[in-house]
Amino acid sequence: MNPGPESPDPALPGEPQAPPVPPEDPAAPADPAAPAGGPGARGLSGRELGVLGVERESWTGPGAKERAVRERLGMSPTRYYQLLNALLDDPRALAHDPVTVNRLRRVREARRGLR
Repeated sequence: MNPGPESPDPALPGEPQAPPVPPEDPAAPADPAAPAGGPGARGLSGRELGVLGVERESWTGPGAKERAVRERLGMSPTRYYQLLNALLDDPRALAHDPVTVNRLRRVREARRGLR
């Protein structure tokens, strides 16, 4: 008798069962190098997490980055940089991604020093 398509056997009595795997969070960042803590863990919105995600990447030139901002986040580059500047002063952003935020703060301060 053919049992049909193979399916995993249920655990036998007395055998430990693996804990259930939670479903993936659809709002989780796709970047495996993203900081731990998950989205919203520190109270940042999806848009704010998206801005930090764009800044975490390296870009070949300003055109590619601006195109990605428009396509991924659906906002103009001007609005993007306004939000980014506000995020650099937000302690939630620093707690979520300290490496990126501190790097951008250093760049901002260097540019301010040139003025």
